[in-house]
This record gives sequence, C-alpha cells and structure tokens, in this order.
Amino acid sequence: MEVNLIEKDNVITAQLVGRLDTAVSQEVANALQPMIDKAEKTLVLDCKELSYISSSGLRIFLTVRKAASAKGGKVIVRDINNEIRQVFMMTGFLNLFEIQESNN
Repeated sequence: MEVNLIEKDNVITAQLVGRLDTAVSQEVANALQPMIDKAEKTLVLDCKELSYISSSGLRIFLTVRKAASAKGGKVIVRDINNEIRQVFMMTGFLNLFEIQESNN
C-alpha cells in the first residue's frame, strides 16, 4: 500500500495505491496524519489506484471526515472503482462523502 500526499493551494490530496486492508491500516493512518492535522482545508482521497478497502480502511476514511467536520474542512472521495462503490453503497458511505469522478 502506498500513500502520496500532495498539497497545492488549499487542497491536500492523498493518492491511495494498492489494497487498504487491516494489515496496512495503521501504516496508512499514520501516513494520513499530516492531512488530518490540516483538516480545515479541502481533503481529497484519490482512490483511482485503490483496488480494495476493508472495514479498517473505511474507519480511516471516517476519521478523516470527522476531523474535517470538526475543523470546518471538506472531504472529497475521488475515482472509486465499482467494487469500492458497492462497499460504499452497502455501508452508507455514499451518503457520508462527496464522491467525484475525475475527467481523465
């Protein structure tokens, strides 16, 4: 699992690459901490290259959302694949997050 943070203007994007499962969830949570610390900004979880998400991965997404809500920020989940979209539908996450598809 790879996490790349990119900060530009007032937006922080986390590019998530690979499988976000229980085995890597603590590592991913640690990698996203700088994003959580600046949760007053617009936070983008870029899932274009995320192939799988487990319940512990969903918990991390909730942690980011909670931090943004507390600090007046915004969270956008971008480019989820069909499998992850199904998980989001079953768990109600489609209603919790702004989901975007990029143009490219």
